[in-house]
Amino acid sequence: MAKGANTVEPGHPIPAAVVRVLAEIGNVADAPAWSLRSSETREALVGIARARAVLDELEARLLAEGETAGAFGEVGATSAAAWLAHATRMTRREARRRVALASALGRHETTREAMAGGQVLADQATVVCEAVEALPDEPEVRQRCEKELVRLAEHHDARELKILGRRVLEVVDPAAADAHEAALLEREEKAAARTTSFSMWDDGDGTVRGRFTLPALQGGMLRKALTAIAAPKHQRATGQAYDHTRPSPERLGQAFGEYVAHYPADKLPHAGGINATVVVTMTLDTLKGGLAAATIDTGGRLSAGAVRRLACEAGLVPVVLDGGSKPLDVGRQRRFHTPAQRLALTITQKHCQGPGCDVPAWLCHVHHDNPWHRGGGTSVRDGRLLCPRHHTLVHRDPPTLVPRT
Repeated sequence: MAKGANTVEPGHPIPAAVVRVLAEIGNVADAPAWSLRSSETREALVGIARARAVLDELEARLLAEGETAGAFGEVGATSAAAWLAHATRMTRREARRRVALASALGRHETTREAMAGGQVLADQATVVCEAVEALPDEPEVRQRCEKELVRLAEHHDARELKILGRRVLEVVDPAAADAHEAALLEREEKAAARTTSFSMWDDGDGTVRGRFTLPALQGGMLRKALTAIAAPKHQRATGQAYDHTRPSPERLGQAFGEYVAHYPADKLPHAGGINATVVVTMTLDTLKGGLAAATIDTGGRLSAGAVRRLACEAGLVPVVLDGGSKPLDVGRQRRFHTPAQRLALTITQKHCQGPGCDVPAWLCHVHHDNPWHRGGGTSVRDGRLLCPRHHTLVHRDPPTLVPRT
């Protein structure tokens, strides 16, 4: 029949299929799940996972084609990811991840077909594509490895696939596997070194939060150390045996605190002439059982009970003050300038004594107001904390700093 005024051009099968899928799912929106048999529940959940994989592949195919055809630029979007995030209200990060997968599937037909058949999930497909693209640029080798990883995806999740992907070359080219893995590890280690970072901030409520990125080796060492500290605490008797459950985040956090508090202070590098210990300043009354809070030289405050409990810990040096806030005792370490003298100066001066300078005490040098070469001694009374810049200035001729009175 020729097209006439009363005929309608049939729509494309893809959007029509999407409409039908949504309609079918909508039909069971109010269906009670409690009436399902256990086997039906399990089968439905597996089926949903497969359906999601099929839809993810379809989405990826449409994204790739849309970018090629300029479908997103037509409406003013700067990229496919920008349009997807705006149109679907997903995060930009998630949108970029999906667009990247779409691009990768365009280069890996075996993985795309497996995903379209519901055999490979989106996160598995991402791992397979990344593993194959890290292999030597030999098309036949890559194709064989991709098929092997797709086969393995039937029995392994994305995390396990990533591990297997590092050694997949052993299956198709054992002679080249070791060299490939060595090159791969070297690249990863260099990248890990570039991205290593540590940051922390005070929440102002008695807690400090942080974020870090470590190379795998140091991360494994830290995990093993914390697990070892936490292990005795998460064993609980169950009959004749112990239940060795994995330590919770709370347990690991407590273990991390113990790890820091018990690190040997004499193993730390020097900062400001003494080991990088934390100085706890308290009154004699607090030491004897009073309630007055104490101060730590990093800027925080501690309850009296916490101070008395921690005063003898490694990495903490107690400084006891009399009623006039003068140091009575500053620990038992002795060196030149003695650590005790350094700590006393830290308590009384707190920062660089140069005009308008607030460089903290632990970054300062100790300057002799009465120079050693002129018969002066090394004492708290004649010592002055100066940052490196002001210490240089005070030794110029004539000195730039005004002598302390």
